[in-house]
Amino acid sequence: MLIDNSKKIRDLQMEFHRMFPGLKLEFYRGSHLDGEASPARQQLNSELALSAVQTVHTSGELRIQEEMTVTELEQLFLEKFGLNAQVFRRSGNLWLQTSATDHWTLAEQNRKGSHSEQLFREKREEEEF
Repeated sequence: MLIDNSKKIRDLQMEFHRMFPGLKLEFYRGSHLDGEASPARQQLNSELALSAVQTVHTSGELRIQEEMTVTELEQLFLEKFGLNAQVFRRSGNLWLQTSATDHWTLAEQNRKGSHSEQLFREKREEEEF
């Protein structure tokens, strides 16, 4: 994933969601500790330019791999690019912060989120009959 000042938050969100359809990224004004949730009131608008929210104005490649834990990914965003990221996982029709499972890999989180979404859709389809 290429991070540079010309991009908007939504660009990173869309790219991440294409890689991990059961997950999504949100960005916040403040950072959070490992295992801690980010307060909703600090969530940044996805239309903001990265240049307006980065505390470290660096451009470059962020190599995201399935074997990375959520903690590792969030730390990379913060340390390399000054972005306070929080990963969310799909749970039925809701998105939950992964704070209690930050030690899981992105692959594990994505599998769980995608499976949950599939079960929700199947249940909804059954209810329509």
